[in-house]
This record gives sequence, structure tokens and C-alpha cells, in this order.
Amino acid sequence: MEPKPAPARVRILDAAHELMLTVGLARATTKEIAKAAGCSEAALYKHFTSKEEVFIRVLTERLPRLAPLLRDLAAEPGRRPLAENLTEIARQAALFYEQSFPIAASLYAETQLKRRHDDAMREMESGPHKPIEWLDAYLRAEQSIGRVTPDADTFAAASLLLGACAQRAFAYDATADGVRPPVEEFAGRLVGTLLGGISVADARA
Repeated sequence: MEPKPAPARVRILDAAHELMLTVGLARATTKEIAKAAGCSEAALYKHFTSKEEVFIRVLTERLPRLAPLLRDLAAEPGRRPLAENLTEIARQAALFYEQSFPIAASLYAETQLKRRHDDAMREMESGPHKPIEWLDAYLRAEQSIGRVTPDADTFAAASLLLGACAQRAFAYDATADGVRPPVEEFAGRLVGTLLGGISVADARA
């Protein structure tokens, strides 16, 4: 007995993910996505309102699940050591940006395409600023129970952590070997530096 084919929505997201990685976001039309998924373009629009929504769903459903991790931690601060939580956030974020950057980079090459995607993300209350907001919320939750210092700038800390993870996705392509720092080591070193700071006590005054 042959296995039952995957639901159309699953096939569409799988096909879109593959096409966005191989031919780029601009060239991954709804027609091509539907063809690769083995369905009609009309069937695609039964599940998604636009290509922009397909793109956003690929980011949220096919890449490392950064958003659920951040939301879960913010809802339950104090669970597990802070350094352990932040290291897992950094690890997931580094993997998310590593996999999403090749897909999203083409947005910046076409102004109209990027504008459409920005509008769609606003409408869906999504966008690259959201992980910073979610991590800020988590750090403020930890701050409320005394595990982050009262005067800490949680928004700046969230921006530093996720900004470094995003930069890892492209900053090392031109190095001699073109290899990114290993994600586990990178996450641990990043969090250790963020929590410890880099100045001596007297210099912080």
C-alpha cells in the first residue's frame, strides 16, 4: 500500500522552502511553487493569501523554532539557569538566521518586492524586529524575579545577542576558509560575554 501523500499545505511549504533556497525569493513565483508542490495555483491560494504569506510561513514553520522558544521562556521565567536559556536562544537564533538569510537576502535587491513583504509582515504582525521584542520580554520577565540586574537595558541586551547571531549568517563568507564559527561554541561564548561584560568593575562607574 502506497503511503498517503502529504496534505497540500505541507507540500506547498516544502516546495516553497526548496525553491526559495535554490532559485531565490524573487523567482519563486506562486505558479512555480504550486507546480513543485504538485497542485494548482488556485489550490495554493486556498491555503495562503499571497506569496508573501507563504514566505512568512516558511520562516515560522520550516526553520528553527525561535519564536515559540522565546514565548515559552517569557511565560515561565526562572525555569533552568539563565545562562542555559540564553545559550539555547543564541543557538536557535544562529541556526534560524543561517537558514533564513539566503532566502531573505534577495528582498534587499528589489525595492518593490521588499515593500510588499514589509507591508505583509506588518499586516500579519510579523517581521525581523519581533525576535528582539520577544527576547526583550523574556529578559524583563527574568528581571522581575531578580535574575537580571534592575538597571540592565534588556532591549539593548536582546539587540546585541540577536544581532550577533544574525551577523554570523553572512560575516564569515569572505574569510580564508569561508567557515562560520561552530554554533555551539559561538552561542556559549556570546552568552558568557553578554552576561559577564568586558570592563573591570572600576571602569563601569
